[in-house]
This record gives sequence, structure tokens and C-alpha cells, in this order.
Amino acid sequence: MFPLIASGAPATLSEITALSWTLGALTAYFVGVAKTGVPGLGIFVVPLMALAVGDARQSAGWLLPLLCAADIFAVVYYRRHAQTTRLVSLAPWVVVGMAAGAVALGAPEPLLRRGVGIIVLAMIVVHAVRMRAGGTAPPAGGPPETLGHVAAYGVTAGFSTMVANAAGPIMNLYLLARRLPKEELIGTGAWFFLVINLSKLPVYVWHGLISARSLGFDALLLPMVMAGALSGRLLFKRVPQRLFEHVVLALTAVSAVLLLWPR
Repeated sequence: MFPLIASGAPATLSEITALSWTLGALTAYFVGVAKTGVPGLGIFVVPLMALAVGDARQSAGWLLPLLCAADIFAVVYYRRHAQTTRLVSLAPWVVVGMAAGAVALGAPEPLLRRGVGIIVLAMIVVHAVRMRAGGTAPPAGGPPETLGHVAAYGVTAGFSTMVANAAGPIMNLYLLARRLPKEELIGTGAWFFLVINLSKLPVYVWHGLISARSLGFDALLLPMVMAGALSGRLLFKRVPQRLFEHVVLALTAVSAVLLLWPR
């Protein structure tokens, strides 16, 4: 893993290596693209930022403000398409998962990351079985929600977002199962992640994952988030609904493998 700070001592922004700035810029750009155009791409920013920072656990705090900034762009772009009522039944379970994740933040990062990867793979299998059982073209709105279904997605999404900024694959699966049009999928997800990510900020500060140095690093990368958000918007307009769903599902599967991959 490439270290962010060459000396290992408390550092200023001037001591961040050129390689880390490059990786950070790529991360910020892909964050923007993921939030406004290709939701499944979001998970790739997790390992990228870990490479830039040199510490997978600390990188969660460096990444979170960039995610919040991109969430704002996504909410602005897709605010008219959001189906926030679909999140009401999910919200209490997400809070439960976030509370568990806040407690688990002290556990070894590889254990947490791989646990999330296993959860995502299991949910992909469940999603595939549900879609197959419902036919190749289930009606809009998806199969009826059960308490167990909502609880499973809500708790795992809350836990995953708290410990690794990795709720994207789980929420993608949940919203895909609802068979939402792509505009509604991104718009609904945008509101979900804006609220969730903002609520995580004080928890990350409490755990020492966000500092003045990390915020300075993120502030200088905001133009790349904006560029990515604009690029994602342009790409989104050119992708048909069915292809969009296949791409999101495929990237979700790849993301689960990345979470399991040794670093």
C-alpha cells in the first residue's frame, strides 16, 4: 500500500506525496461519477482512497466529506425523481445498523471489510433468486416488502456505511429489487446517502478519523468531485434502463469481490 505520509510523522498538506494526490484526485472524480451516473462505481473509491491514505481505517474519514459533497450534487440533479417514501420503512433498521457499526469501528478493519463483502455477495444471490422467481420482468415497485426483507437490508446498509462507507452495493440491490426507473433509483439513493453520510460525520470525528489535515485534502479535491458529477450526469443520459440495471448489478458483484480481496 502506498503511504500518504512519507515520513510517518504528523504532517501538513505539503508533505503529501504526488502519488497520493493523484490517487485522491481519481477518487474524488469517481465519487462524482458514481453519485450522478453510475451508482455501482462508488465502491471502487473505497480501495482507491485506502491506497492514497495508506491506512484503510483512516481512509474512511478522508473519504466521507467527498461523499457528502457529491451527495449534494446528486440531490440537486435528481430531487424531482426521488421516492423518499420508499425509505421510511428502511430508516429505523438503518439506524440500528449504524449504531452497531459505530461500536464495531474499533474492530480490525480487514475483518469488518470482509464481513461487508460476504454480506453483499449473499444479498446478490438472494436478489438473483427473487428476480428469477418473479420472472424476467417483474412489475414496477418490485415484489412486496416483508419485515424481514426490509430489516435485513436496513441493518446491513447501516452497518456497512458506518464501518467502511460501503452501503452502496446493498442499497443498489435494495432499489434494484424495487424495479425503480433509473432516475428514481439515483434520486432516492441520493437522499438516503446525503442524510446518512452527514449523520456519520460526528461519529468519525469522535473516532479521530477526520482532522483538519484530512479536511484540507478534501477541500482541494472538490473541483474533481464537481467534474465527476458533471461527467456522470452526461453518461447517465446515454445509458438505457435495462443496460443501467445490468451495469449496476455487475459492478455491485465486483465491489463485493474487492471488499474480500486481501490488501
